[in-house]
Amino acid sequence: MEDVAGRVLIDHAREAARNAHAPYSRFGVGAALLLADGTIVAGANFENASYGLSLCAETVALATANAAGRFRDVVAIGVTGGMIGPDGIMGDAPVRPCGRCRQILNEAAQMGGRDIVVHCGSADGTVVERHLVSELLPFAFGPADLGISG
Repeated sequence: MEDVAGRVLIDHAREAARNAHAPYSRFGVGAALLLADGTIVAGANFENASYGLSLCAETVALATANAAGRFRDVVAIGVTGGMIGPDGIMGDAPVRPCGRCRQILNEAAQMGGRDIVVHCGSADGTVVERHLVSELLPFAFGPADLGISG
C-alpha cells in the first residue's frame, strides 16, 4: 500500500527544491513538513559563499515551523533533491537528511512526544523511502537527556 502522505510531502518538497539557492554545490534540496493539523510547511536549502553558514532545507522548514510556534506539531517530513540542471532538479536516488538535520528532527520529535516519519524521495519522484527519526538517529541525544520533556 502506497503511503499517500509521503507522496504528498515529496511533491511539496520537489516544488520547494525549485527555490533552492545552491549556486556553489548546484545541488537543490526541498523539504516539506506535515504538522498535526494537516498544515504543510516547506523549505529549500540556502547556501552561502561562506559554506559553513549554509542552511539545509530541513532546517529551513523546521525553523519556519518554529517561528510560527509549531515546532512541537511536526508529524512527518518529506525530503528530496538532486543536481540542478538545465531542465530543473535531476536525480533518481533518494535524498536523506544529513546528521545535523537528523539531530534537529530528533529535537522536534522529543519536544512533540512522537517519532517523526521521514519520507526520503528522489528528485524525479520515482523512489520514496519511509523511515522514522529514531531509525535514522539511534541513541540520539536530546531534550530528554537534559531533563526537558515536550
